Formats: sequence, C-alpha cells, structure tokens
Amino acid sequence: MSDHQPIYVVSTGASDDDVARLRARLGRGAAVLTAPTAEARRVVEPLVSGLGIKPRPEVELAPVRFPDVDRGHRLDDLVRAHAVHDRFRDVVVVADPATVTLLLRVLAPDQLPESGPVTRVGLPRGNRPVPFVPTLVAGVLLALVAGVMAIVLPWWLVPLLVVGTGLVLLVVPGQRTTGLTVLAASGVAAVVEFLGIAGSSRFPGSW
Repeated sequence: MSDHQPIYVVSTGASDDDVARLRARLGRGAAVLTAPTAEARRVVEPLVSGLGIKPRPEVELAPVRFPDVDRGHRLDDLVRAHAVHDRFRDVVVVADPATVTLLLRVLAPDQLPESGPVTRVGLPRGNRPVPFVPTLVAGVLLALVAGVMAIVLPWWLVPLLVVGTGLVLLVVPGQRTTGLTVLAASGVAAVVEFLGIAGSSRFPGSW
C-alpha cells in the first residue's frame, strides 16, 4: 500500500503481543486517536511509550450501548479528518470492538476485523511532493561537484550517473519521491552550469 495512507484500527481486546508488533511499525509522527476509557488506555500507553506521541482522546470513540444510524459515518469523518491533515503519517484508532466494527463498515467495508484485533486499512493518497528548497540546494551542490570532477573526468559522466540513479529510484517501491527529487536536482544543476558558462569567457559573445 505504498500509495495508501495506513490506518490501524485497534480493538481494546488487543493483547500485549499485538500492541508490541504494531508499535514496531509506527513512526514518531503517528496520530493516535483513542476512546476515553480505561480499556483503551491499557492499549495506548505501551503503544506510544518512548515514541514521543501524545494520544488524542476522542469522545466520539467512547462505547455506546444503542448507536444511532449516523454513528458509523461520524466515526469515518473523525478518522478521515485526522488523516487528511497529513497524508504521510500513520493513524491509529483504539476503541471497543463494537465501535471498531462500526467504523470499519464505513471506512473500509471490505476489511472487517475477523483476522484479529488489529486491522490495517489504507486511504488513497497522491505521491509525496518533491521538497523545493532541499532540491534547489542539492542541484547547486551537484553543479559544483560536476564542475570540479570535470577536471579529471568527462564532463557528461557525473550528470549521467545522477540521472541514471534517479531513473532507477523511480521504479524502486517507496522511493519514487526520492527519484523525482534526484532528477529535479539534476535539472537545477544543468541550469546552474549553463548560467555559469554563460557568465564566463567560454560562452561566445560574453564579456
């Protein structure tokens, strides 16, 4: 699911081993939404321990004896609101089994939690945007390196290697953004080199 944002829906019946396995997969920037109950706290505390994550209690996730017909959609809206805030972070939802089932029926109706207390679903997202400033800096540095290396190597060798590396990264799972960044940096380097030549005595008609 490299093109999907992972959403982990966790039942309060999850065992310590379930929690440990999920914790090993989470990044420090994950958003953890939890029901305001003691059962949910038992799962959440070891899950976020040492990761620097502050869980977010949500009243909407609290157990309801007689849920109304719109509750599933409200749960779905709650999770999606946190997900779209940052499409490139994990989202964890901890709630009682009934709430988990109701949420998944709307959020991912084809992925109900029969397989266990932790269900991983994915929300579609686009590719991570190419970072502008780091790409610009990398392009300038690449132009300087290529200029120095051109003294001892063919001028085209370093740019060719960089472009080749970028093209390879495009097809490596999870590295598409890195590949695009490398290619964009090589484009910036080409512009910098052209401007450097245009401002030097090697360019015909220059001062």
